[in-house]
Order: sequence, then C-alpha cells, then structure tokens
Amino acid sequence: MRNPLADKVVNIKPSGIRKFFDVVSEMQDAISLGVGEPDFDTPWHIRDEGIYSLEKGRTFYTSNAGLKDLKIEICNYLRRSQGIEYRHNDEVIVTVGGSEAIDIALRAMVNEGDEVLIPQPSYVSYEPCAILANAVPVIIELKAENEFRLTAKELLETVTEKTKVLILPFPNNPTGAIMEREDLEKIAEIVIEKDLFVISDEIYAELTYKEKHVSIASLPGMKERTILINGFSKAYAMTGWRLGYACGPKEIMEQMIKIHQFAIMCAPTTSQYAAIEALKNGDSDVEQMKEAYNQRRRYLLHSFKEMGLECFEPFGAFYVFPCIKEFGMTSEEFANRFLQEEKVAVVPGTAFGDCGEGFVRISYAYSLENLKVAIGRLKDFVEKLRKEQKR
Repeated sequence: MRNPLADKVVNIKPSGIRKFFDVVSEMQDAISLGVGEPDFDTPWHIRDEGIYSLEKGRTFYTSNAGLKDLKIEICNYLRRSQGIEYRHNDEVIVTVGGSEAIDIALRAMVNEGDEVLIPQPSYVSYEPCAILANAVPVIIELKAENEFRLTAKELLETVTEKTKVLILPFPNNPTGAIMEREDLEKIAEIVIEKDLFVISDEIYAELTYKEKHVSIASLPGMKERTILINGFSKAYAMTGWRLGYACGPKEIMEQMIKIHQFAIMCAPTTSQYAAIEALKNGDSDVEQMKEAYNQRRRYLLHSFKEMGLECFEPFGAFYVFPCIKEFGMTSEEFANRFLQEEKVAVVPGTAFGDCGEGFVRISYAYSLENLKVAIGRLKDFVEKLRKEQKR
C-alpha cells in the first residue's frame, strides 16, 4: 500500500503546549499553569444572548462572512479603540477563532516559495500554517534584552527579495511583550519600503497594562498592507465559543472568504449573536478581568524577585516568561522535573520556537489562589535545584 500521508503534515511537530496539558489532566492534585484560557466564566449577559438566540430558533447558517450586525459592531469597536475605519460589507470576515483567520490569511496571500517572517518566541500556529500554505517560514529570533520586541534592525536583516508577509504577534504569547507606537512606526517604515504585507495578530489587544494597545494598521500607509486579526476568546473569556475575525483590504478578504466558505461555511451562529452583545456592552467586563490579571501579573513578578528568578516585566496578554538558564538544564527538562516533582505544569519556552530555550511560560489566566499554591511549589523547586548545584 502506498503511503497515505502528506510529508509536509507528518513533518510538522505537534503542539508543545498540549503535551503538558494532557499529562497534567491525568495527574492527581496537579496544578496547570500551561494553557492560555481565562479562568473567568463568560459574562452572564453575553451567555444570555447566546441562550436567547437558541430560544428564538436562530440556528441557521449566517452569510459566509458573518452576521451583518456583528460585522458592524466589529467596525464600531475598531473605530473607537484604534481609530481605524473598515467597511463591514467587504473588509471584515468572521472566523472560527483567530486561528482560522491566521490560516486562511496565509493561504490567500502566499504563493509557493514566498517567505513569511515569523518573530519567535510566538504562538505555535504561525509556522505550521505557513508550511501548510506552501510558504517558507523564516524565523526572527527575539531577544530578552530587547524585552522580546521586534526591532527594525532584526527585521531588515531578515528581509529578502522573496519576503512577502511579516507576522506581527503582539501583545505576545508566550512572552507578554508589547510593541509601542514608536516601535511600530519603525517597523511600518520598513514594511512600506520593502513592499511587504503584515498579518497582525491582536487577540490580546485589550489586555495591556502599561498603555493602550496600538495597531500597526492605524499607522499611515499600513491599513492597505495589514490583515488585522482579533477575536473574543481572551478579552471576553469566550474560548469555547470559537469566534474571531479578520479585517483588511477588500481584494484579500474576497479570497479569504472563498477559502472560508469551502472549508467552514460560516462561524457558529449562536456565538455570533453572543459576540454582538459582547462588543456592545462588554467593556466593563473586560476592564474587571484585566484588573484581576494585572493583580496576578504583579504578584508573580514580585514572587520571582523574592526568589531571585530572572524575568523581564511583561506588559501584555496573561503570560510571564521567566529565565531558567541558571539551572543548567533545558526548558523541557525543567518543565518535566517541575511537573513530576512538584505537580505543576508550565510550558517549555521551546514550544514557541528554538529561541525560547532557557525560558518557561507561566500563564496567569488562573485564580490567585491557585497561583499562590503553584508559586510556593516553584519556590521549593528552585531552592532544591540551587542546593543541587552547590554539591
């Protein structure tokens, strides 16, 4: 029998995040700090709207691009939060989470052999999606000394004649890094000069703690070069509703919708009605959750300082990325030992790219009570490792 499998799929590594999640789910009394999922329930008024849509029998397909009212609210949100004007009828598509938007944007934009620049450490889907689109992923290794921001120098050093798309993953998962306006202005200058396009993944746009998020699409000359991707999972605690969206130039959206309609048809109808309510009346919910995340963020950073564990201060998302190089082991070894000896799951930095070696990702999308228990175990673990080194 011939080989039934596609080589490019076989060669893609499975997610390093899920590996530890699967192990901890089988371990009694274990605490997982590995998955980026809010511990909050979806706010009641949003759930109520989803329930009401079911009671009213709204279980039909929507248009491929999504409900008109939802697309209008997405445009309203981006206008008030970023000052960007999008047309709901041909510049917005509602997707099954932000992940689908990343996938179909790449498939719609790249030809075989085109290079896609991927700053890492970053979300695990970018590189596989580029490979599945027959593009060539080119990794830009971000550095802790730059607070894991993408610099103009790093971008210029990586661009070639084959480069077509830059993925901009900020606020960043796993590092919590952000890009401020002055950072983005330097990147935008190069993007325009080199005639590139940007896929800007802004799923954590509402979760910034230093200053308000700035979208690169809001900068002069960048809206026509940018696919802005966002969604409802993180800010509104709606992970299981599986809803995201992409905004961008009409000619790109038309091709993304084509892929979307053949592969998906439309995003879940119930989720779309709930999302309308989230955008209309959910700002206060987001602020309350963000305040709680910020409290947890400060707690973790203070705890790391007390135990002498090096960690730059992240100002976005809900992750910290402490350095564990002092212990002379790989990120994978550290995470495995921490899980087996202290029953706490964190994710090795290498799950987000090779340059994540020497770091682990800890999510603070968990209750402060769980974080306190887990950090107590981390303190014991760190002390034990330091004693081992002195022997």
